[in-house]
Amino acid sequence: MPQERIQQFADRALEQVPELAQDILAAIRREYPGLVFTVDESGEPKALVAIRHALELFVEQMTRGSDRPSEIPEVFRDFGRGEVAHGRSLDSLQGIYRLGVRLSWRRMAEIGQQAEIPSSAMYELAESAFEYLDVMVAQSVRGYAEAIARQAGERLRLQRLLVDLLLAEHRSDPSAFLADRAADVGWQLPEKVAVAVLLRPAAEAVAPAVREEVLVDMEGERPRLVVPEPDAPGRAELLDRAVAGWSGAIGPSVPVAEAVTSLRWAEAAVGMIEQGLLPRGRLLHCGEHVEALVLLPASELIDDLARRRLAQLDESGGPAHAHRLAETLLAWLETRGGAPEVAARLGVHPQTVRYRLRQLRELWGDDLDDPDRRFELELVLRTRRLRGDLVPPPD
Repeated sequence: MPQERIQQFADRALEQVPELAQDILAAIRREYPGLVFTVDESGEPKALVAIRHALELFVEQMTRGSDRPSEIPEVFRDFGRGEVAHGRSLDSLQGIYRLGVRLSWRRMAEIGQQAEIPSSAMYELAESAFEYLDVMVAQSVRGYAEAIARQAGERLRLQRLLVDLLLAEHRSDPSAFLADRAADVGWQLPEKVAVAVLLRPAAEAVAPAVREEVLVDMEGERPRLVVPEPDAPGRAELLDRAVAGWSGAIGPSVPVAEAVTSLRWAEAAVGMIEQGLLPRGRLLHCGEHVEALVLLPASELIDDLARRRLAQLDESGGPAHAHRLAETLLAWLETRGGAPEVAARLGVHPQTVRYRLRQLRELWGDDLDDPDRRFELELVLRTRRLRGDLVPPPD
């Protein structure tokens, strides 16, 4: 096609750009009456400036025949960011772009007829128009994604701050202050919470897929979760599924102002998991491991009590026999039954148990009738069992 005719087309199109831009903006206002249009320093709508500039580039794109537009105004990326700021998706923005391209193409087709541009050439121009639409949309999608990322990053920062505040020591009721910080991240302050502490299964492990209302802090070596209303129906099961594959522990349900108490129990349980005293591979609920959490940390006190209360075992005739007597004593203390019940618990003959019980009576005498002494004996023997010390010695 002669260059003169192309230039004639471009000149006519550029003459009509200001009017066409106004028409497109008016159509957008009618089609999307709820949209808010910001203005620049001169008081002109930024959208009108962008439309006008885009049309000029559009004409340039069509007349020079290059594959891709060399420039797209930054404002189209701003439009994408604006959709995030107004809480909208990109659907309406893409609809606006399609409307603008449709109106532009209709006007360009009229100008093409006036300039006697062949139909085949106009089809090629149409392809350029849709390429241009794709690039505008891509520019806005990029701005939208950038804004979403910034918004998510800011929310994570505020969420970590909220978690730190929740898990701090408070000398007075922090409810009002916490409510303000919770509102910053759209989190409704609950009456009760439970705190979970996790052990990473791998350095690159992604965060557990917990529900949105669960606060997550993945920054430290031990990720932390703050679970609102942990006693709500089904909440525990959902949490267990979400952290499948992780090891960790969740503390007891406490008032929100006492979240640090739940954290302490969870951290204590995780410490025991790392020492091999509690099992790995799942989220342990501290309420199901009270015995271990209470007895194992008091090792010095328990050891001292054991030296005083189990000294008789040293006089019983060797490690193997001492183990059998300790095992029988614990079974008797836990069941408070006769020889048949204790024998069933230990898997031995009742007559064997009767013989051992007579030996225990000889060693401890009236102490076995004293409730306080029985409690102390059961305490130290249960602790030994938790530690794995109450196992048969090698032959």
